[in-house]
Amino acid sequence: MSKSNKLKIFNDPIYGFIRIPSTLIFDLIAHPYFQRLRRISQMGLSYLVYPGAHHTRFHHALGCMHLMQKSIQVLRFKGVALSEEEEQGLLCAILLHDIGHGPFSHAMEHSIVENISHEAISLRFMQELNTMFNGSLTVAIAIFNGEHDRKFLNQLVSSQLDMDRLDYLKRDSFYTGVAEGNTNAERLITMLNVVDGNLVVEEKGIYSVEKFLMARRFMYWQVYLHKTGVVAEQLLIRILKRARYLIKRKQSLVASEALLYFLNHRIDIKNFDDATLRLFSRLDDVDVFGAMKLWQYADDFILSELCKMILDRKLLHIKIKNEPYKPEKLKDKFLKTQERFKLSDEETSYLVFDGVIANKAYDRDEQNINILKKNGKIVDVAELSDHLNLNALSKTVTKYYVCYPKNTV
Repeated sequence: MSKSNKLKIFNDPIYGFIRIPSTLIFDLIAHPYFQRLRRISQMGLSYLVYPGAHHTRFHHALGCMHLMQKSIQVLRFKGVALSEEEEQGLLCAILLHDIGHGPFSHAMEHSIVENISHEAISLRFMQELNTMFNGSLTVAIAIFNGEHDRKFLNQLVSSQLDMDRLDYLKRDSFYTGVAEGNTNAERLITMLNVVDGNLVVEEKGIYSVEKFLMARRFMYWQVYLHKTGVVAEQLLIRILKRARYLIKRKQSLVASEALLYFLNHRIDIKNFDDATLRLFSRLDDVDVFGAMKLWQYADDFILSELCKMILDRKLLHIKIKNEPYKPEKLKDKFLKTQERFKLSDEETSYLVFDGVIANKAYDRDEQNINILKKNGKIVDVAELSDHLNLNALSKTVTKYYVCYPKNTV
C-alpha cells in the first residue's frame, strides 16, 4: 500500500472529519492491539442508564488525537517550538494512552489483573509496539512516562486539563445526552500556551476552565457515579469474583480461552510477562458478555443470578447517602436475604454489601491548572477564580452506598 493511501480520514460525530496525519499513525491504528479498542466500551455499563452510551475506547482515542493536532497547531502559532519528532511523539502517546484498558474499561480494571493500572498495561503495549515499529515510539513513551525534558508535552497527555479529559467529557456528554457535561474543547485549546516549559491557560480562558471543571463535577455525579451504574459495576466485579471462586474449587465453567486464563491465574505486575500481554490483547467486552450469557444458566445460584441481573437489567436495589449505612440495618438486610434465598454467609455477601464513592473535581495537589495573567504572573485557577468557588471543588466529596435485593424489607 502506498503512503498516500494511508493518509485517510474518519468521520466523527463530535468533530467532523479526523485526519490521520502520518503513515506511522495509520499503521498503529490498523494494528490488532489498537483495533481491539473497538470492542472495549468507553463507559462500561453506563448504557444501562443512558441507552446511547455505547461508544468505545476506539472513538475516544481518535478524538484525543484530533484535539492534540489542534493543540499543536495553536502552540506553534503562538511561537512554541515543536519538532516533527515531538509532534509525532505527542500524537502517538495520546493515541495509545488508553490501549491498556480491559473489558468494560474502569469497571473491571482490578478484576482481570491485580493491582495493575490500565496506564501500566498501556505502557507495556507501547513498549511492545515500539519493538515492532523499530523504535518509532521511543519519544512517545518518554512523553507518556513524564520523562521527556519538556514538561508541557506530558501535561498535554496527562494532567488536569489534558486532551484525554477534554475529549471524554465532550464525547460522553454527547453519547449520554447529558448536555450539562458539554465543554467547549476547541475554545480551551485556543487559550493554551507554554511558559517556562509548563502548560498554562491564558487569562481570557478562565471562564472556560471553570465551566470545564464544573462540567466534570456534574458528569461524575450524574453519569460516572450514577447509582445504577455503580451497582451494575459492582455486580460485574462480583461475577468474576464468583467465577474465580468456582474454578478454584474445580467447577467447570465455559468461557473464551483468554478469559479462562485470567480467571485461573492471579496476574500482578510481577508475572505480567510478554505472553500474558498477548493473551490480554485477546480480551474484550465480547469475552465477558459471552461468558455471562452462558453463566446465567450455571448450576451455581449466585453466578446465575448475578449474570441475569445484568443481562436482564434487574439489578440490586441501591441507596446512596452522605453518611455510612448503619451496621445494624445492613446486618438486618443481610439476614433477611440469607433467609429468603437459603444462602451461606459467603454467598449472601455477593448480594448484600456496602461501599464508598468519592469525587474531587479539581486536585490542587496534582499538576495544577495554571492561569497566565496579562501581567505575566502565573496563578492557580482556584485562587484567581471570582465567578465560582473552585476551592470548594478542590475538596473530596464522599458518599456511601448499600446494595441488596429488591423486596428485602
